[in-house]
Amino acid sequence: MAEMKPFLPTTRAEMNARGWDELDVLLVTGDAYVDHPSFGAAVVGRVLEAEGWRVGVVAQPDWADPASLTVMGRPRLFCGVTAGNLDSMLAHYTAARRRRKEDAYTPGGAVARRPNMAAVVYAQLARRAFPGVPTVLGGIEASLRRTAHYDYWRDQVRPSILADAKADILVYGMGERAVVEIARRIARALPLDGIAGTARMPGARESDPDLFANCVLLPSLEECRADIRKVREATRLTEREQNPFCGRPLVQRHGARAVRIEPPAPPLDTADLDRVYGLPFVRAPHPSCGGPVPAFTMIRDSVTVVRGCAGGCSFCGLGLHQGRFLSSRSEESILGEVRAMAGSPGFSGTVTDLGGPTANLYGCVNGAVAACRVCRRASCLFPAFCPHLELHPEAAIRLMRRVGEVAGVRHVFIQSGIRMDVALESPEYVRELARHHVSGHLKVAPEHLHPRVLRKMRKPGPETFHAFREAFEAESRAAGRRQYLVPYFISNFPGSTEREMEAVEHFVRREGWNLQQVQDFIPLPMTPAAAVYATGLDYETGEPVPVVRGLAGRRAQMRQLRPRTPGPRRGRPPHSSG
Repeated sequence: MAEMKPFLPTTRAEMNARGWDELDVLLVTGDAYVDHPSFGAAVVGRVLEAEGWRVGVVAQPDWADPASLTVMGRPRLFCGVTAGNLDSMLAHYTAARRRRKEDAYTPGGAVARRPNMAAVVYAQLARRAFPGVPTVLGGIEASLRRTAHYDYWRDQVRPSILADAKADILVYGMGERAVVEIARRIARALPLDGIAGTARMPGARESDPDLFANCVLLPSLEECRADIRKVREATRLTEREQNPFCGRPLVQRHGARAVRIEPPAPPLDTADLDRVYGLPFVRAPHPSCGGPVPAFTMIRDSVTVVRGCAGGCSFCGLGLHQGRFLSSRSEESILGEVRAMAGSPGFSGTVTDLGGPTANLYGCVNGAVAACRVCRRASCLFPAFCPHLELHPEAAIRLMRRVGEVAGVRHVFIQSGIRMDVALESPEYVRELARHHVSGHLKVAPEHLHPRVLRKMRKPGPETFHAFREAFEAESRAAGRRQYLVPYFISNFPGSTEREMEAVEHFVRREGWNLQQVQDFIPLPMTPAAAVYATGLDYETGEPVPVVRGLAGRRAQMRQLRPRTPGPRRGRPPHSSG
């Protein structure tokens, strides 16, 4: 691990302590400043710092006052803006469009510390605070709103976030390569066009149709607003171009101008990923936070081991953000982080997670053969495993064992999601997991139990959940351990009516499970499931599908999964998923 440096500056005094008279880059984030590789602003800041740039951070500024951004002066190159680790609307509102009671990325869980559509508001604030300084958008809110999209909370088609924010450029995806290239080009007064993993909204003169001959034209903002069915078409076209090796630029008209989206950036390889996670993170909230940050408390003793998600679930934004090609860190990089963590004050002896989007895809390989580089599938796992996907469960098994051997580590648990269909390919993986790496409850995500709904989710059939449950319980019994699965179900998914939900309800009642929380479906911008919700049309066939929209209808499906008796039957402990 790299030698730890101080936090990135947040005040003029901290700049002075480093001997800086100005910043090259100012990062503005809607999250508390936590210098940890699970927080996007910290990663981008440390990557730029490693390139020799002087970087400062302003976290959760007063969005009504431009002076809240000027505490360290005017940045020389650009102002980078992110809403934080979550879309700010998702952070603020439930599926019922009611205000949440906690913001996990704010000290003390306090609410109202960031605005709705935070990336837009902060970008506009930066333009007022620093006239003429380029503004760069990033983070998941920018990623999932880079085209015209259906916004569930406003129940309308919104333009690309670039149009509202009036930023110079948007970085989508994980962004390390793109943001470094942007800094280099601005420093040399070079144009920002053609950078992989970015989007721009050039002026009317640069939006001439003749300039887009080699691009994929999406239905325009105006077409999507006039005919909601065009949202499905735009989503399908966008998803087809997400392979960084064969994806083509996308263009979407917004009146006289156009949004141009370059193909995704290639994923970092193992060496590059190791370098990012080996940067000198303090691994703690900045002292100015003044209190615990719930999201950090949850992941403090966890380690990210893999990036990307090959699943392509229709309701998930990870494929549009991290991409479907997998990148795994080396064992030595991970062990170095665990040793540093184990030697830090307050470490309990438990590594709470070795994870990522899908923990048991660590060490697995896709994108390595020529066929992968021209593939336009959204998933390597659905409807069946791609023959070019290399599963290496032995890599995850070996990693879990080696982490458990680190001095000071007593337990190694897996708490992030696992793919049950992948796990079933390796009885040894299930055995290792059940016997040594479950704290009593293992969260799994069958999502639903009706085959037709699961197909719309791009998830394997219900037999996968039942087979995994049987294997997990058998291994737990053989080890003499009493431990349980915590299933996670989604209500009101498009195509799921009360009739389809009965498949889940009957299972829950029969098994005596008490689901204390059920995730009600939220259509995330740009996802296939959001397109189905908005249009009422099947994503693949275009045929009508039932969609539950009103709160009363939504309550009906959630009631189907509420306990009817005071507690769980047959001695099972209460289960909570959400």
